[in-house]
Amino acid sequence: MGASAEITRLLVAWRDGDQDALEELTPLMYDELRRIAGRYMRGESDARTLQTTALVHEAFARVAVVDLPWRNRAHFLGFMAQLMRRILVDYARARKSAKRGAELSRVSLDEAAIVAPDSDEIILELNEALEELRQFDERKSRIIELRFFGGLTYEETAAALDISTTTLDRELRLAKAWLRQRLQLA
Repeated sequence: MGASAEITRLLVAWRDGDQDALEELTPLMYDELRRIAGRYMRGESDARTLQTTALVHEAFARVAVVDLPWRNRAHFLGFMAQLMRRILVDYARARKSAKRGAELSRVSLDEAAIVAPDSDEIILELNEALEELRQFDERKSRIIELRFFGGLTYEETAAALDISTTTLDRELRLAKAWLRQRLQLA
């Protein structure tokens, strides 16, 4: 049985109530989740109190109490990417409310897409744009989230959303164009 099939088997067992499956799943997914968290944290100052490991641990703590019908590895990674994004947004909001008055800075779509935030404001601005996109096109918002925040491949993203890679490509181009315009990027 391949690694992806084993992960899917453990996800299904966990969904069905087998807590031992979560214990087996954690080490199999840990490195990949650290990679996703690393994408979020890239560019963060060492002075920040939230580190990559802490982000992964917080996400695992939150997902452990969620009862979702996990379909496969891509579905799980997509959910974890979304969860990590929410944790960082909450963290950025808390830090910003402590600072008050900081202005939002503009970044290129490529900087935003690879999630290399230089500041809490960038995280919050991108989150606001994605939430706005989600209001009228949830799938496009999820595509951006899975591809750039989660680091999923085209095939994994298409599988997680149950769409073809052709549809994914078209939707991704439209989502990026919308984000460029919304964020007033070149």
